[in-house]
Amino acid sequence: MFDKVLIANRGEIALRVLRACKELGIKTVAVHSKIDSNLKHVRLADESVCIGPNPSPKSYLNVPAIISAMEITDSVAVHPGYGFLAENADFAEQVQKSGFTFIGPDPETIRTMGDKVAAIAAMRKAGVPTVPGSDGPLPEDREECMAIAKRIGYPIIIKAAAGGGGRGMRVVHTEAALVNAIQLTKTEAGTIFGDDCVYMEKFLLNPRHVEVQVMSDGQGNAVHLGDRDCSLQRRHQKVLEEAPAPGIPADVRDACATSCVQACIDIGYKGAGTFEFLYENGGFYFIEMNTRIQVEHPVSEMVTGIDLIKEQIRVCSGEKLSITQADVKIQGHSFECRINAEDPVTFMPCPGKIDTFHAPGGLGIRVDSHIYSGYTVPPTYDSMIAKIISYGDTREEALTRMRNALDEIVISGIRTNIPLQKDLVRDEAFKQGCVNIHYLEKKLGM
Repeated sequence: MFDKVLIANRGEIALRVLRACKELGIKTVAVHSKIDSNLKHVRLADESVCIGPNPSPKSYLNVPAIISAMEITDSVAVHPGYGFLAENADFAEQVQKSGFTFIGPDPETIRTMGDKVAAIAAMRKAGVPTVPGSDGPLPEDREECMAIAKRIGYPIIIKAAAGGGGRGMRVVHTEAALVNAIQLTKTEAGTIFGDDCVYMEKFLLNPRHVEVQVMSDGQGNAVHLGDRDCSLQRRHQKVLEEAPAPGIPADVRDACATSCVQACIDIGYKGAGTFEFLYENGGFYFIEMNTRIQVEHPVSEMVTGIDLIKEQIRVCSGEKLSITQADVKIQGHSFECRINAEDPVTFMPCPGKIDTFHAPGGLGIRVDSHIYSGYTVPPTYDSMIAKIISYGDTREEALTRMRNALDEIVISGIRTNIPLQKDLVRDEAFKQGCVNIHYLEKKLGM
């Protein structure tokens, strides 16, 4: 087991990692920007190092500064959390070359799964169900592109191979719009991601977003920890998640999860990971794999009783998985509401000082947050300030507890999206389950 871990992140995930390290008896180092010196995990860590000014490129994305912080504190490993450098293969490689351990997959695996074309090919080989598509980068010849689109059937979607975060994609409904859409997406991909490679997939009209949580030790052992439904999204950003995904036949669910486990074994995957799918008409279709811990991982922890961060640290230290598939029991139901410092109507970020913070409580309620009364939310970073997680023996009970928690939480001094979350957990369609990925935007009139 590691002696000392540097946490290369901020906010609630940094605090979450710190807690897991303390339970494992691991010393911690918190790195932070100048404005983040008062973060809770910085105060609680054994050591802290300021790695630069507030802008992310000069601090949390500053690889030389993070490596230097590891050297001067005698850290042996780095946990990247999510976001920032968590899926940066070059960072993982630099960490390894510097003699440290990256708590995550090997750099080559991150690169493969970060390239959507390569990832789809690897998943298809492993037997994971995929969306009908171009089976590789689109050719330069427009006639070939038209033939591929005709074979798939309209509507189709053009995607950047290096894309992510909802950018680098364009839906095409007619042949007349195809060539222009391809060129626009290639230009956008080259500008944003530095890679203009694009591919084509069938565009599913009313799918749900369902993902499978996995854990693998890179030594031939892997398990899945059930699935999650993340269909309530705005501009491809998740708002509310639940586990397990409701309304999916057991045989279909099991077959998909089993294929994900096999894929982990086939590619020698190490650490925590998430297979993301579109689910429509009883079928799963792979879209991408996230090679890191997810924001919504707590709902999987709640229904399995397994600490994903601790298991992630263990396997990346070289230990074998401490659990088998037989040990994973999915029990009850869990929801997670993301609380953001933003206007609930315009969605504009609302940084500022929090006058009062009161966290909800009671049986089946968990709050993951780094904020406290008197804390100032900076304008520099992501607006998420807390996650409320509920658990119940049934979906109805978990949802009732979430409604009560949202009524109980107090955050004054800034505007938050709590009113939106209160509305969503009382929405009749959502209460019935199985809403698709377009539901929230239609509800908001977008």
